[in-house]
Amino acid sequence: MARTSQRQAAAHPLAYLLAVVLTLVVVVLGAYTRLSDAGLGCPDWPGCYGHMTVPNNPQELAHAREAFAHRPLEAGKAWKEMVHRYAAGMLGLAVLGLTLSAWRRRTGRMLATATLALIGFQAALGMWTVTLLLKPVVVMGHLLGGLGVLSLLWLGYLNARSFVPQRRAEPRLLRRLALLGIAVLALQIALGGWTSANYAALACPTFPTCMGQWWPPMDLADGFVLWRGLGVNYEFGVLDSSARVAIHMMHRAWAVVTLLYLAGLSIATMRREAGALRVVAAAVLLLLLAQVTLGASNVWLHLPLSVAVAHNAVAALLLLALLTLTHTLYRAGAKRV
Repeated sequence: MARTSQRQAAAHPLAYLLAVVLTLVVVVLGAYTRLSDAGLGCPDWPGCYGHMTVPNNPQELAHAREAFAHRPLEAGKAWKEMVHRYAAGMLGLAVLGLTLSAWRRRTGRMLATATLALIGFQAALGMWTVTLLLKPVVVMGHLLGGLGVLSLLWLGYLNARSFVPQRRAEPRLLRRLALLGIAVLALQIALGGWTSANYAALACPTFPTCMGQWWPPMDLADGFVLWRGLGVNYEFGVLDSSARVAIHMMHRAWAVVTLLYLAGLSIATMRREAGALRVVAAAVLLLLLAQVTLGASNVWLHLPLSVAVAHNAVAALLLLALLTLTHTLYRAGAKRV
């Protein structure tokens, strides 16, 4: 594992770290755009009403009204969408630079190239988000792709650092449990994206029960249909109440699993390990508790934009913390072997 990390190490950890920060900004901007109902603020791609900026002079506005009569311009929403696209474009250039540097220096090529390929697929998902009218499976995929880019860049940064923690033990089980924890968290994030894409965040307006019931009537089959054909506008959702309740309740149910699993993993790590590993495990636990609090607050406060965006941001930070824990466990274990 140590040799693999050295082969994939980036030459400039600071460059990777700056790219991580930019990616986090793009992810948060994407959440802000989606949650403020600005996902179709520009009905075309990559421009906006036929321009590379939001139309603002009489000629551009006249063209927008004529060419996009079905979608009147809302400048506020359009600017939210375009700022997100500009930031995503900057990220693409940054990752391209990292990839070229990796190939020139003959180090970290695999990770950098995979990140660049994922950036390209993310651009396609961004286009399909608009052209397929906010189809939920595309919106959810776009969210997961953004977090995938964030994860790969963070792994690039971790590989670039030469720090190898000292450990008190060699529990292979912890490493395997940490890997499984990433899968558990990824599924929960996907369910959160599916909830948001289907406008089901307030399908259950009370917490911890749902309309006074722990397990209300719901339509699971209809709630998890991934493909409903083309030409459907999914803005503000198309599902009935029972299907949205099903989506919301599955997100809540898996949140309990995620909470118990990651809390157990964090506590076990803090009890068995020392130093950096204990600190990272504590960070995972704190972010986990913050995320659960934000999720409950979304319901209690009826989905205020600031809390909903923070819920997305903390999910990304929790993922980074869990990746750090897993990476550190494997690096330390490889050092001892």
